[in-house]
Amino acid sequence: MELLKQYRNVPVPQQGCSLAIGNFDGVHKGHQKVLATAMQVASDQGIPSGVMAFEPHPRVFFQPQRPLFRLTSLDAKLDLFSTFGLDLAAVMPFNADMASLSAHDFVAKVLVDGFKVRHVVTGYNFFFGQGRGGNPQVLAKLGEQYGFGVTTVQVQGEAGDRFSSSRVRELLQEGDPRGAAEMLGYWWRIKGTVTGGAQRGTWLGFPTANITLKNSEEFHHGIYAVRVYIDGAVHHGAAYLGTRPTFDDGHPVLETFLFDFEDDIYGKEILIELIAFIREDIRFKDEEELKTNMRKDCEKAKAILRKIEQADPMLALPLGKARHVPYQPGNKD
Repeated sequence: MELLKQYRNVPVPQQGCSLAIGNFDGVHKGHQKVLATAMQVASDQGIPSGVMAFEPHPRVFFQPQRPLFRLTSLDAKLDLFSTFGLDLAAVMPFNADMASLSAHDFVAKVLVDGFKVRHVVTGYNFFFGQGRGGNPQVLAKLGEQYGFGVTTVQVQGEAGDRFSSSRVRELLQEGDPRGAAEMLGYWWRIKGTVTGGAQRGTWLGFPTANITLKNSEEFHHGIYAVRVYIDGAVHHGAAYLGTRPTFDDGHPVLETFLFDFEDDIYGKEILIELIAFIREDIRFKDEEELKTNMRKDCEKAKAILRKIEQADPMLALPLGKARHVPYQPGNKD
């Protein structure tokens, strides 16, 4: 997959593509349908397939003072894009110049002059251009004017709930990683570098790998069963996000205890998948009560992770291969 970060002087092999356009935060199942549609058009027409996203997220540009819980960093988003076999990922800088383009100029300068698109695929709620002046209907009319095809993917969902980045964020903030995973098509992941801490876990008998999160990245506080990827290997563990009320009520830190693991990983980058929520963050009367509950937490996490390893047919599907169901309120299929 080729990566481009500008729309001028697009290499000839990437021109004339079928291009999926959006923010794609989380690359959830609805986004995956947009990507799959662009790829199908590319296959049918014998042209390159691509995706265009924007960095930073437009809301961060327009409202920098308002924290945004991003489901996927740019690197994570590109990793997910690459699993589909797209020929091109175009990450357009969302800056004052991009924000000032009218809908017409965005199409004329970026899509037509820059990428010489043959087809564009977006979601039903895609807005573009200065003042959000463009939408799928405007895009379709401009496509007719400039000679490229347009496909609008309608709302996607399952069991009466539509796939959306906002809903995934809500589920994570409610402590429902399974519900979030059902919308994403994969277990939600967070990446970070292991840092030193107060070493409380070590002298409690549960040494942890600690990751400091941004305030905007916080999900529901408590204990989780997790899978952790280190140097390409997967490990099981129990993770805690909270303020440590038994001790200091400090800044939230994600602390992960890895089962049967003793390696020194300070300074290493690790990837943590949230699998299941075990319990809320609570204050214990003393360290002994805390340790007793930590042992119980670990046993629960081990049991959950063993079960997931044995059978989880929906989430075991390769990313991009999940069944996509058009959204209909009340649909229980």
